[in-house]
Amino acid sequence: VNDSSRVLQEYEGDRNEAGERHGQGKAVLPKGDTYQGAYENGKRCGQGTYKFKKGARYIGEWYMNLKHGQGIFYYPDGSKYEGSWVDDQRQGQGVYTYPNGDTYDGEWLHHERHGQGTYTHHETGSQYMGTWVMGKMESTGELIHLNHRYQGNFVNNNPSGPGKYVFDIGCEQHGEYFQLEPVCLFMLYKMSLHFMRMYFRGNDHINLQKPVCSVSPVFCWYIAC
Repeated sequence: VNDSSRVLQEYEGDRNEAGERHGQGKAVLPKGDTYQGAYENGKRCGQGTYKFKKGARYIGEWYMNLKHGQGIFYYPDGSKYEGSWVDDQRQGQGVYTYPNGDTYDGEWLHHERHGQGTYTHHETGSQYMGTWVMGKMESTGELIHLNHRYQGNFVNNNPSGPGKYVFDIGCEQHGEYFQLEPVCLFMLYKMSLHFMRMYFRGNDHINLQKPVCSVSPVFCWYIAC
């Protein structure tokens, strides 16, 4: 939203000698949005609150009419972002709370999760901690669940390549993920002192139960479709 490109319906506040909005003021835009806060030479600059007619709201820092610096954006769907902004975009360190209660706490670039960050699932408490590239889990990361965790590499939001499961009872399972088209993930494990006991659930797939320890080296694989 650019004040300079529109005729304001209403403005109350300070002006400089040139008649530009300068200092503290309140503006009502033609579409019903409002801004109350600091101006500098006709531009929103400094601390201010922008309320959108459709329900969104931004409270924070501005520079040259753009959200820039630290601020909080409340979205109409109930989600919220609190953190750094650059040129009107989420960029830098920030926390996003989603409508379902999930949160992402980490780095952003051009509105996308990018860099190091932690995504927490509200319902289960499970977390992903690691690297993000333009909104997706990529490179080194860790999936943390109630009684076990996976540490390894990720590609396009999925485990890929070497990694290991670490279980609270003390066992570890080392192996490698392979992505096979169209939708199945195959995991091939070569283990020495530890392996997983497998059991059938239903008639058409294999699932994993709790690990047990063994001294027999074996290859194990399962399908998660």
